[in-house]
Amino acid sequence: MNMYVSNLGFHVQEDDLKDLFSTYGTVASAKVIMDRETGRSRGFGFVEMDSDEDANKAIAGLNNRDVEGRNISVSVAREKESRPRRDRW
Repeated sequence: MNMYVSNLGFHVQEDDLKDLFSTYGTVASAKVIMDRETGRSRGFGFVEMDSDEDANKAIAGLNNRDVEGRNISVSVAREKESRPRRDRW
């Protein structure tokens, strides 16, 4: 199951996310989304776990939990909506 994690502190790294979620089961991947121009975290990311049961436990255990002074939000990730392609000038 793929989960969306928001309200992350700007110092949270992918390894931090993986460590945080691994207490609930096996983490297949953890990704913090970075701004292309500044290279800084955009404050959200995605964590994928192999087991839906473990992912649901992680959501219940981590949603609204304080991480680095911020209450993170954890939910099931929605599929990316397809957007019309923009031509670049």
